[in-house]
Amino acid sequence: MYIYLCGNSFMQLEKALQSSKFSSPVQKAHLNVLYTAWWLKTQLTKTLKEFDLTHEQYNVLRILKGKHPETLCVKEIAGRMIERSSNVPRIIDRLVLKKLVLRSTSEVDKRETVMQLTQAGMVLLAESTIAVDMLMQQLITLSNHEAEQLSKLCEKLRENEQ
Repeated sequence: MYIYLCGNSFMQLEKALQSSKFSSPVQKAHLNVLYTAWWLKTQLTKTLKEFDLTHEQYNVLRILKGKHPETLCVKEIAGRMIERSSNVPRIIDRLVLKKLVLRSTSEVDKRETVMQLTQAGMVLLAESTIAVDMLMQQLITLSNHEAEQLSKLCEKLRENEQ
């Protein structure tokens, strides 16, 4: 039985998709993963909106924080993004306008532009991460063992990832 939190109640996949006809357990699992990813992303989007951030902007801030105080170029940031199709230069432009990221020329290669978190970016990331962590604690009601199993299953799904 597959169950999802919807508002304050739980919802089975069949009810959420208004269909109980699946060609196989594999198809149902596929749809379950897609629906769950969409649901989690929707909840995350609502929480980040309170901080005037998109999930892609939040991802870039987290990537930059992971290398802080070092800088990263656009290509390195793009290679670490969760959603690989994200338009990283456009995302960075918005973060620069919000004064959360500083853009500068690389000391090593003057042709390369690099990014670094500003103090305002560090503060906003810290505040938004608290809210995101609280949201995930509310939404993901798995034991540590279940979470480890789910992670292993997701990694198994991606074992042919290019």
